[in-house]
Amino acid sequence: MDFELKTLDAAGAASEKCDVLLVLVTDSFRAGKDPVSRLVAAALDAGDLEPKAGKLLQAYRSEGIAAPRVLLAGAGDGSGRKVQQAVQAAAGVLRSSAAKKLTILLPAASGGDAVRAAVCGTAESSYVYVATKSKPEGRELRKVTVGVADAGAQRGAFARAKAAAVGIEFARELANLPPNYATPTRLGEEAKKLAKASGFGVEVMGPKEVAKVGMGSFLSVAKGSAEPLRFIVLRYEGGSRGDAPIVLVGKGITFDTGGISIKPSGEMDEMKFDMGGAASVLGTFRALAELKPKVNVVGLIPSCENMPDGAAYKPGDILTSLSGQTIEVLNTDAEGRLILCDALTYAERFKPRAVVDIATLTGACVVALGGIRSGLFASDDQLATQLQAAGDAALDPCWRLPLDDEYAEGLKTNFADVANVAGRAAGAVVAAKFLQRFAQAYPWAHLDVAGTAWKGGAAKGGTGRPVGLLLEFLMAQDGAAPAAPKASAKASKAAKAAPANKRSKAAARA
Repeated sequence: MDFELKTLDAAGAASEKCDVLLVLVTDSFRAGKDPVSRLVAAALDAGDLEPKAGKLLQAYRSEGIAAPRVLLAGAGDGSGRKVQQAVQAAAGVLRSSAAKKLTILLPAASGGDAVRAAVCGTAESSYVYVATKSKPEGRELRKVTVGVADAGAQRGAFARAKAAAVGIEFARELANLPPNYATPTRLGEEAKKLAKASGFGVEVMGPKEVAKVGMGSFLSVAKGSAEPLRFIVLRYEGGSRGDAPIVLVGKGITFDTGGISIKPSGEMDEMKFDMGGAASVLGTFRALAELKPKVNVVGLIPSCENMPDGAAYKPGDILTSLSGQTIEVLNTDAEGRLILCDALTYAERFKPRAVVDIATLTGACVVALGGIRSGLFASDDQLATQLQAAGDAALDPCWRLPLDDEYAEGLKTNFADVANVAGRAAGAVVAAKFLQRFAQAYPWAHLDVAGTAWKGGAAKGGTGRPVGLLLEFLMAQDGAAPAAPKASAKASKAAKAAPANKRSKAAARA
């Protein structure tokens, strides 16, 4: 889809040649003498249109307006959130009209948040999955012009919005592919293609390389599948050579049966979305290619299937992680944390200034927050604040949940350093506490996107979240590159407690 930013007022919009003119009307609307303003004023006076976000009124062949169809949409106070609601409400009408050219007239006082909402909301609403359909119906909308009072003042916001839309769609497309297409091997290939096109560094490891590194926990999860695992390392180097990178770690379970602790069959098809974290990391890198901010970013994606064959790991097994910590498996359906823990340890070798992992980790987070906000856990208050602010700005919100040490009590076991699950209570927090054990050497945050990475029911499909949040967070780091943090005293103590062979192996590869 081709987006264009244009300086446009109501009078100019009247002469715009397009299939549909979408006019966003705020509760502070002031009528002018042009045809568009007269149409809006008449509709408001008659009570046929309310400026409340999401309210719509259609007009056809209006006098003095070049577009054959005019769609008036209430946009409330004109904020990004209200503009998003207006665009989403208009999506159904736009699809039925088969419009190829759309002009969106934003309110005169609109800021960058409204521009972003208009671009991303339109891209999201017009997305159509066609990859595996024999007779695909393509997206009709081809060109979207966003009209603002001063295009020059909104160039930066517009560029960021376009990049976010591209990255989100990239993530959605990967997540929506069926699991016999989007295998770990396919994710590795997509990473290589993206790296080649964008000038990123890339390394894709297979089972032998991962075994040599010592990722015993990750390897165990992959044992039950005929599909070979992949560990993907992407590097974007937009900052200075010595700048400590931000590391993004994405869970890449391309299909999750639950393993030996097998899931119920109902809606198991949706477990193809269990690589939503991996898709969001790849989508974020796709957006970075468009914007090229001055920041260094590393993407780590441990990817495999969780299957229940004769070689599969099982409840009662003891795994040895890359950190040297041993893990008792009590439930093989808590596999995401077992592949992420090795990736979090691997992240130490980049001496990162911060690490953010993204995972469709727990059903408990869906119970807690539904599909509105992603769950946020963080060991560092500043990092948490930055991620929350980024989510709010991107209309991709998250909510911080606690990490009190008491939540880890249920992970104690007689047979290993830690168990992979505890009881049912506070499941999302307990999972985060498990991951925190492996993320002591740097500021760390965990985004549980189990409720936000995809939708079920009639709207079933990947959402591309939290690409918007991650991109906004990274753009806020543009040019600001503090040195890598020192490991905490607690982390140093944990490292000393690890078996000597594991410490020496990690040190040799750091």
